[in-house]
Amino acid sequence: MKKISLLFLLISAYIFAQQSVLDQKINSIIKDKKATVGVSILGFENRFKYNKNADKKLPMQSVFKFHIATAVLDLVDKGKLSLDQKILLDKSNLLENTWSPLRDKYPNGGVEVPLSEIIEMTVAKSDNNGCDILLKLLGGTQSVQKFMDAKGVKGFQIKYNEETMHKDWNAQYENYSTTSSATDVLKKFYDGKLLSRRSTDYLMKIMLSTSTGLNKLIEQLPKNTPVARKTGASGKNKEGLTGAENEIAIITLPNGKHYAIAVFVSNSMETDTVNCKMISDISKTVWDYFNK
Repeated sequence: MKKISLLFLLISAYIFAQQSVLDQKINSIIKDKKATVGVSILGFENRFKYNKNADKKLPMQSVFKFHIATAVLDLVDKGKLSLDQKILLDKSNLLENTWSPLRDKYPNGGVEVPLSEIIEMTVAKSDNNGCDILLKLLGGTQSVQKFMDAKGVKGFQIKYNEETMHKDWNAQYENYSTTSSATDVLKKFYDGKLLSRRSTDYLMKIMLSTSTGLNKLIEQLPKNTPVARKTGASGKNKEGLTGAENEIAIITLPNGKHYAIAVFVSNSMETDTVNCKMISDISKTVWDYFNK
């Protein structure tokens, strides 16, 4: 029994030492930066956990499109919506002056597209018009909140759509998540506790095809690493403040194991380049930790 206890203590001491090294490296990345940086890491198979500022309620920006997509797919699972059902695009839902590959593809509207295309554009390309179309279909942000609450997701709040956030800078702060909530919901998603297996696989495939934020979590990872991710960014206000530069992801390791990572950079006076480099450097540090 003494040998087992000693082995346990030695293993615990080793893990603690390794986490301390990780913490030191992450601290060196965010040191002296004029920003709040939240970081959460969750190893799926080994239950490894790392958190920094992980309980701070930070603005999600487009990260919330992941949560919205799961609420939509829950209704697909329940037979209340269909991926094949047609959505009419017109001037009322293809707003100008917002990020919208959907509008770029159908500039004149007047077409019907399947719900699946709206979901894919909203998640993989972070389409703001697509996002608000989905929210309208759901009956508003409160439907997403109720779905997340029902699934036991804590530290998450959604109140406003993209159109409102574009009109009011402060609205983004009412759409918040903690980074620990973000990794928790990704684990629930991966484990099939949010959606059916079919819908889980479908959304995972979309997230793996995400084309935004190439200079953040995936920038320094080996090419062709499977990363199912969702980005978010606020841009800067007139005072040069960045409300949010974020990303969440499920990353598959070469050994077939997985970890979730969430990095939120909030209320930053650093440049966009510096904000994204922090996310990129933290991601590389975590990758190296899991692959040592």
